[in-house]
Formats: sequence, C-alpha cells, structure tokens
Amino acid sequence: MIESSVIEAQNAKRAADLDADFDALGAKLARRGVDINALVERAKTFGVAVPSWGTGTGGTRFARFPGAGEPRDIFDKLDDCGVIQTLTQATPTVSLHIPWDKADPSDLLAKAAQYGLSFDAMNSNTFQDQPDQAQSYKFGSLSHTDAATRAQAVEHNLECIEIGQSLGSKALTVWIGDGANFPGQTHMGRQFERYLASMKEIYKGLPDDWRIFSEHKIYEPAFYSTVVQDWGSSLLTAQELGDKAMCLVDLGHHAPNVNIEMIVSRLIHAGKLGGFHFNDSKYGDDDLDSGTIEPYRLFLVWNELVDAQATSGLDLAHMIDQSHNVTDPIESLMISAIEIQRAFVQASLVDRDALKGYQDDNDALMASATLRGAFRTDVEPILARARLETGGAIDPIMTYRASGYRAQVASVRPKVSGAGGGIV
Repeated sequence: MIESSVIEAQNAKRAADLDADFDALGAKLARRGVDINALVERAKTFGVAVPSWGTGTGGTRFARFPGAGEPRDIFDKLDDCGVIQTLTQATPTVSLHIPWDKADPSDLLAKAAQYGLSFDAMNSNTFQDQPDQAQSYKFGSLSHTDAATRAQAVEHNLECIEIGQSLGSKALTVWIGDGANFPGQTHMGRQFERYLASMKEIYKGLPDDWRIFSEHKIYEPAFYSTVVQDWGSSLLTAQELGDKAMCLVDLGHHAPNVNIEMIVSRLIHAGKLGGFHFNDSKYGDDDLDSGTIEPYRLFLVWNELVDAQATSGLDLAHMIDQSHNVTDPIESLMISAIEIQRAFVQASLVDRDALKGYQDDNDALMASATLRGAFRTDVEPILARARLETGGAIDPIMTYRASGYRAQVASVRPKVSGAGGGIV
C-alpha cells in the first residue's frame, strides 16, 4: 500500500544525517567496549504484535470521534497493519480479536501473506453481548452464576482456539470483565471458583503446542471487585491450570505506584510469565501510547526481561494494546512499536557485570547510575539503521505522511459515525 519508491526517496533525504549520527554514537559506544553493529543486529530481532482493533479509533465511555479512513473490517485492518510493519520492520505479527475479526481463515492468511505478516495470540471476547448469542454477559461470563452462560463463554473460547489453529497462532489470551459493582453483589470465593472451573474446560481444549494467558485488570467494567484483579489471582489461575497456562501483564492494569518490574521478576521466578500488553497510563487503564508518560518504567521492565533472557531463555508474547482517541492509530502504533524497541535496545546496553558488582557491594548509587546510563543513551541511530537495513523507513512517521496513505484509504472507506463510546 506504500510504494517502495516513497520509502527510498524519504530515506535518501535522511541518509547522510543518519550516517553522521550513527558514526558518532558508534565511537561513543566503542569507548565503552560496545559494538554498535551488534546492537543493530539485536534490534533487528525485535518484534511486537499489533492488535487488529488498535488500527481503529477508540473511545471513552462518553464519546468516540472516528478519523478518516476507519477500517471497515479485518481486511482493512490488515492493510493498516501491513503499513506499520513495512515502515517500522518491528511488527511482524497481528493479534486478532474474535468475533470482531471473524473471516474465512484462508482469506486472512492470503491477506497477511501480502505483507509478510503472521498471527500472534488470539483474543476472546466475553465482555460484550453479540447479536446472535443466547445468554447475556451483563453479570459475568466465565464466572457467571448461570451454568448455561458459563458454557456459552467456554464454547466461545474453544472456537477462538479452533480459528487460531487454522491461522498458525499458538496462544489464547483470556481477559474477562467479570466482577461486581456493589459490595455483596457476588460471593467472591464462589465466583473465583466458577472462573477456575470454566478456565479448566478451556484448558482441556488447548493443543499440545499452545499456551493460554490469563490477563488481570484492577478495575473496569467491574468497579467494586474484579475476578482476576491482580497478578496474584492471575498466578493462582496459571498454577492451578497447568504447564501450558501463563500470566499476561498489561502495563496499564495496575494501581498507581505499583512496582510492575518487580511483578515481572516474581512471575519469571515462578516460571509463569507468558507475555505483555504494552501501553502507558497516567490515571488508569491503557489508553496512552507506550513510552508517553513513563519511559523509564518501560526500560526497567525490559531490564528485567533482558536479564532473564540471558539466563533462562524466556519465550514471551509481546503485543501493543492501546486505545487511540485523538491520534491517527497507525501513527500511534508505529511510535509505540519504536518506543518498545528502544527500551529493549537500551536494556541491552546495561553493563550486567558492573551492575552485579555494585549490587553485591551494596553500592546503591552506582547500581542506579549504571541503569540510568543505559537509559540515557540515545539509541535512535541504532533503531533507524536497523529499519533502513531491513527495508523500512528511517523516519516512519514522516514517510507515512508523505505517502498520503490516510487520504487514499479515506477515499474508499466510508465515513464512520461517532455515536456511542467504547473500543472497536
């Protein structure tokens, strides 16, 4: 959808500046005994999944303001995902949400193949009622008091697995909005037991080479109590289900000031860290682009991951999960992918031997300074060179704008009404 000639022309404008910046950074890193070209190769190994639903404009409980060229269906979404991967070379997979993205699997595979994309973890949806379903999820799904409603939710998740198998996916992410809005509305113990029983039924349907991720969220839409409200409940779930069950950490689903990087460390210790949904937040949930508010915390999370990967070979699923209310979703997803990749490369710069020495000597000041030194290193030339060498854009945002892609799709995609709120 974006001509290679556009990318080449835009890269040509920036190549000389990139070379100068790259050489300067390379000389600086060489004085620290770091090979910049090795970091470029490491950056090329990075990949984060794009959420199909993230390509559409999100919304709040109050309103939604759709932009021009909103995707009409999953095939439009894949076109947009293809643009993101073409320009950033950092988003090779797409995560689908069922039933929003239901379509003939062969057609989905053919469309994805046009852009060299594959499919990441599947996402089920039992937090909304669909037009053709018999039972309502107003008062819960997998933990509902009604057995028929629970069975319906279980069957939907099994359908997601079946669809995912035909697409080459290897995981199912289960997030539920079940909980309570009033004290006394539910019996918290029995509600959690019903949830576990339902998850066990889903677990039985997992193929041998699949994993299931339990995702926690502190609140919303249940504002008094949530069935899987924190990493402890998620860990209990994963431990009770079995070896194929893991915990998924969404960076926006925590109380203010929670030490997320410590949660990462604890789940690694338990052998139950399965993946991440990356985003950022100020007051609650996950409605901000990654790195917008707390880039240092994003780096600290990656510091734990890079450290663990060097010793335990973690196999994690990474996905962006954001709602874009006032920006072009394609631009926000590109920026987020780059910021997550940036934190990965910065964390790869940490002098692990020096850090361990300072930690063993209880030198708090120098241990902290070692982390800050890696975080403060401007690795943009490394990211840009990795994109250039893999056929992407030195500056993805400006290349995207120069391509006129948004105007092109707006001319063929009907204008969408902004009535109502919520995500799409």
